Amino acid sequence: MVVLSILVALTTLRIIPLGMPLSFPEMSGHLTQRWLAFVLHIGGASIALALGAVQFFAQFRAKNPTVHRWVGRIYVLSILTAGGAGFVVALGAAGGIIASVGFGLLAIFWVGVTVNAARLAMARRFADHRRWMIRSFALTFAAVTLRLYLLGFIGAGFSYTEASIYLAWMCWVPNFLVVEWFLRRS
Repeated sequence: MVVLSILVALTTLRIIPLGMPLSFPEMSGHLTQRWLAFVLHIGGASIALALGAVQFFAQFRAKNPTVHRWVGRIYVLSILTAGGAGFVVALGAAGGIIASVGFGLLAIFWVGVTVNAARLAMARRFADHRRWMIRSFALTFAAVTLRLYLLGFIGAGFSYTEASIYLAWMCWVPNFLVVEWFLRRS
């Protein structure tokens, strides 16, 4: 999980040296009017993905509580930025209304779940905070699962636009359901 998260975070930031046409050729057409939102989305999401993954190391959290809190604050701020910008990007999703609704709901839930997790930490309800942060990271991890599913769709001959109708839901709903099952089981 950590390795995939960091790899996806780093490869997503390829837009910095390569620019939009080389980094995301199939998406650049519909993103030109939402370029700033897209950059804020992938920048914030990449930071959240990398930082969120390392927060799962219990030994790290126990030995470095101050670092854990600061990394957590940056994680939450990154999601507020990426989620808000992601909602704007979702409004013009290449797959049309079905993709827009799927990605838009992801953005809303991502921000809402993460804000609730932060609220619980501030209330010193750490067991509840931990459970909500697991949910938050399941939604953050949608960046990874989207790319894994996308490889399958591309292998089957789909374009990104055709696949996005499915990816908008597949990248996060199964993650969230698995985490809910795990949390209710344990």
